[in-house]
Amino acid sequence: MTEQERYAVSQEERKEKIRARYKGVDRSELEFIPAKQKEKLFEDTGTKRVCAYCRVSTDDVNQTSSYELQKNHYEDMIKEHQGWELVGIYADEGISGTSLQHRDEFNQMIEDCKAGKIDLIVTKSVSRFARNIVDCIAKVRELANMRPQVGVFFETEHIYTLDNTSEMMLAVLSAAAQEESHTKSEIMNISIEQRFSRGIFLTPKLLGYDIGEDGNLVINEEEAETVRLCYYLFLNGFPTAEIADILTQLKRKTKPGNIKWSSSSIVSLLRNERYCGDVLSRKTFTPNYLDHKAKKNRHDRNQYRQSDHHEAIVDRDIYNAAQKMLTAARYAKKGFPFPNLKVVDEGALKGFVSVNRSWTGFTGEDYEKASQSAYSDQTDINDTEKEERKDSGFDLSGYEIVRAQFFSTRLNPAMTISEGKVTFNTACLKKFENVEYVEILFNSVEKCIAVRPCDKDDINAVKWGTIRNGKWVVLPKSCKGFSEPLFDLMNWNDECKYRFRGQYSKENNEQILLFDLEEPEVIKHEIIQEDLPDVNTSEGVKDTENKEENKIKKIVRTLFPKQWKNHFGCRTEEVVLLHRVKYCGNWDVLRPAKTIEGMEVISENLLKKLDNEAQNMIEKMRCAV
Repeated sequence: MTEQERYAVSQEERKEKIRARYKGVDRSELEFIPAKQKEKLFEDTGTKRVCAYCRVSTDDVNQTSSYELQKNHYEDMIKEHQGWELVGIYADEGISGTSLQHRDEFNQMIEDCKAGKIDLIVTKSVSRFARNIVDCIAKVRELANMRPQVGVFFETEHIYTLDNTSEMMLAVLSAAAQEESHTKSEIMNISIEQRFSRGIFLTPKLLGYDIGEDGNLVINEEEAETVRLCYYLFLNGFPTAEIADILTQLKRKTKPGNIKWSSSSIVSLLRNERYCGDVLSRKTFTPNYLDHKAKKNRHDRNQYRQSDHHEAIVDRDIYNAAQKMLTAARYAKKGFPFPNLKVVDEGALKGFVSVNRSWTGFTGEDYEKASQSAYSDQTDINDTEKEERKDSGFDLSGYEIVRAQFFSTRLNPAMTISEGKVTFNTACLKKFENVEYVEILFNSVEKCIAVRPCDKDDINAVKWGTIRNGKWVVLPKSCKGFSEPLFDLMNWNDECKYRFRGQYSKENNEQILLFDLEEPEVIKHEIIQEDLPDVNTSEGVKDTENKEENKIKKIVRTLFPKQWKNHFGCRTEEVVLLHRVKYCGNWDVLRPAKTIEGMEVISENLLKKLDNEAQNMIEKMRCAV
């Protein structure tokens, strides 16, 4: 017999043994012990500790009747059933069923079930218990797995969760309840959109206003004084936390009637556009109807604004100034809290605007208008040309990669600007002997930055260096307030750093550094993938676990304009890379910049007036306390 034949016989013998085993034994030899029959819920007369769960989704007065009827119904139902003992009624009023969050009574009921206090929960319907299919199934299973088991009876659907056939029907009904909530949410969103698009806005309770008979906002003078005081103090340099302390000490009431104020409540008040008479709809929205978490609307949903919708409590100029100051929250300067755009109208620095590196209240367009204001005989830049420049992007095709040592800036004045930071090298500090504070000026027409000495008390003074151990040391400075509009105007890539060579000029006792922004060196950090050789471990085995990480390499590329290539290999100090023509006529680089009328954030005279009014309000409120 061959090996194949022996294998076939062996397989057939195994099959015969299996057939014989599964014929079983004579049924008369077995003792049958029947399972205990489960009684139906309402036929079971055994003792059960029963509770009821009720919920209405809003706290509207009209829902109170429904809420009370549910409670009364289940109290009577449990008391009338033989063997059922009422543990309690758990009821959430004014809570949505799409999430278990904030359903305090529901969660307390589950905790009591875990503690063994409840055997059965009775509720009106699946939608009353939970409109979220995941929450509903999860909680029913959790209750069924407890020892002792806890069942849930849904009266409307007549489903008892401890029955073997209940889960499929429960899943279907839960899904239907969830979809019903989704449909209602979509209908509500459509209704809100239609209202807002017609200028029909929601009117919530707001400090400083009452709601008139026609539903419009009407000023409440007593509360309005609190609002005005917040704006007046904030514009005069008081921090929001300090304003909150002042209002708490004066026992000024919030809209709900509390006398405890916080910094966040002051910020919220200052940000509210309704105080200047405007209305902005849908500042927040709820992207997920299941968790109801509000999200700030960053152009995710349509918004509608109506100016002069109602009577304002504060002037629009005051409101706008407060918004700029909130945007530049990190800016702090004693005395006058707002920098103004100031331009030099004559001399070598004509058209240069004094820059405050910390202030984020000015845009690139503001700097353009400020520079152009000094050129009375110059027309504005053609709009088409501006758009072409803006759309073209910063073109690196006109640049070549060169080793940085060819153009070392160690001996030459240089300034590096990145997104949020400006740095001058030590050569700049050495040119300005014993000058610790400088002023930065920018000309958007000439595309040039100037640096000149200034007094440390100047509102725009920059401490660009200090002396340590007898040597000048550079102090890199944050300049987010200026770098953002500058990058926007020059259309630079915010992932790059830009370095500029400086021209130093001096005449009599006046000195200046000029940096041409048209031809920068570009420092670009790049992450590249590179196949590196495998690394052998001490055991001689190749380490492949970290091979992917070894492929990632960070490099720094320094790019120079192509027109500089003729200077490659020359000593940098012998090469003039800037070709700016020296200013002719009146030198006068120390001529002070003048405030541009109509472009100040808020006038100093108005600030003083608001400060006086605020002090008078505080005295009046103290007397009332």
